[in-house]
Amino acid sequence: MTKGKLFVFSAPSGSGKTTIVRHLLEQPDLNLEFSISCATRDPRGEEVNGKDYYFISWEEFKQHIKNEDFIEWEEVYTNNFYGTLKKEVERIWALGKHVIFDIDVVGGLRIKHKFPEETLAVFVKPPSVDELKRRLKLRSTESEDKINMRVAKASVELATAPQFDKIIKNYDLDTAKEEAYQLVKEFIGK
Repeated sequence: MTKGKLFVFSAPSGSGKTTIVRHLLEQPDLNLEFSISCATRDPRGEEVNGKDYYFISWEEFKQHIKNEDFIEWEEVYTNNFYGTLKKEVERIWALGKHVIFDIDVVGGLRIKHKFPEETLAVFVKPPSVDELKRRLKLRSTESEDKINMRVAKASVELATAPQFDKIIKNYDLDTAKEEAYQLVKEFIGK
């Protein structure tokens, strides 16, 4: 099996990384496929099992850990575990495509450390923590407590930005999308 490239997009919740990743997936010349992570939480809003995440039980997740099926995994929030299955990356590479991840900062850096030559790790930085909070409230998918938890975590995540290969400052979404496109296209050409 030929290995493709790995594109990690990480950021605090509300930074715009998911919107940027969706934009990149719509660009046929990039030949990207989305890596679907496993999650032990319930679906939010319009999320679909097998498209946005593989929603699995904690028992199933523990079995995958025991079997060493994950490239990376972690407890992102209390009792909410996320992980990337090895077979998911293998599935995408078998299609002859490059893998794109929309993943938290710890998981993103783990992938970069496991596949340093194949991975471009990109951190999407929000304009400010206040703007981040505003965006999270606009989503209307979570309680005030959950939003405050995400905002508190954001400051820790923002401190990891220098560990990534590139930082995109998402002050203007169209500019951020174009910058992401250029970074991915350039890395594919290497």
